[in-house]
Order: sequence, then structure tokens, then C-alpha cells
Amino acid sequence: MSQESNIHPIFDRLLGRSQKELFLNQKGKVIWMTGLSGSGKSTIAIAFEKLLHAKGFYTMVLDGDNTRTGICNNLGFSLEDRAENIRRIAEVSKLFASNGIVCINSFVSPTIAIRNTAKEIIGEQDFLEIYVNAPLEVCEARDVKGLYKKARNGEIKGFTGIDSPYEAPIDPFLEIKTDVLDLESSVKQVFDKTLPFIQVS
Repeated sequence: MSQESNIHPIFDRLLGRSQKELFLNQKGKVIWMTGLSGSGKSTIAIAFEKLLHAKGFYTMVLDGDNTRTGICNNLGFSLEDRAENIRRIAEVSKLFASNGIVCINSFVSPTIAIRNTAKEIIGEQDFLEIYVNAPLEVCEARDVKGLYKKARNGEIKGFTGIDSPYEAPIDPFLEIKTDVLDLESSVKQVFDKTLPFIQVS
């Protein structure tokens, strides 16, 4: 007997998404920020959440470092483990969105295939991909976590941008160039672009 025969989901007996969104007076969405380490993803996500909160939106931020202390703490940084990391995060994000929550994600998610998997799990209509774009030399100059230095010294293997590839989005929902925009301008662009998709008309 297969394991699936012992699983009996109760989704059909739970309160529906429309009821949750009506209660929260907003639309659930997953705002997926991707980019190199040091590009500004987490900084934008934190500021964006504060702005949405001030305007009455109910949000959840999922960040790479935070999730790796809990739900993904058994994973490494091989491409296989990165794919599993993103799969888990996508499943969690889907739950948030289906409950009317604006889920703001900040993950390197380095390959197109990995992000496509996330989009397939979450659903294309709920997946808003934002490319937080800063050149490698800018990210490395910032090196806010000291990771590029460790990667250059051989202390970290498979580091995105150094000895592991990053594949930029081909047609993102929005691209933010943080080497030319300050934080306030970056957050405003994200807010202006996403607002029609999360507010109730």
C-alpha cells in the first residue's frame, strides 16, 4: 500500500481563500526577490514590509538566512540542496498566499529552473518575481556578510557569483537596479508596481 493512501487532506473543509482575503481586505501574493548576495534583497524586503504594515497590509517576510535556521536547517548549499530549499519555501509561501497574506521572499534562488519550480508550486498568478540587480563587483564591495571574502579565500565552496552560477531572470515582474537607486527609491518602485496586485479594488 502506498504512503499516499494514508493521506487525507481536509482542504475542502477549510475556510476558503476568498473568505480570508475579504477578512484581511487584501489579496494574497508571493513577492519573490532574487539576486546575488549583497544586492539588497533583504534590505528592501524589510523596508517594504514596514511600508505595507503602515498602510494596513498583513505580511510575512521569508528570508534565506532565517529559514535555514529552522525549516531548512538540514540543507547545504549544493545546487541540489538549494533546489530543495526553494521547494520547501515555495510550499510554505503558497500556504501564506492562499490565506490572503502578502508573502515577501528574499532568496538568491540562483537558477531559472529553481525559480520556475517555485512559480509552478505557488502558481503563476500569485508569483511576482523581482530581480534585485547589482553587478557582482558592487555586491562584493559591499560584502555585508563577509561571504565573498570567504569564497575568494576558498573557505566557502559553491558560492553564487564566484564558483557557482547565477542566472538572471529573463522577464521579471520588476527589476530594481540597486547600484543606481537608493533604498527609498527602490522600495517605492516595488510598492507602486505591486500595489494593484495586492489591494482589493
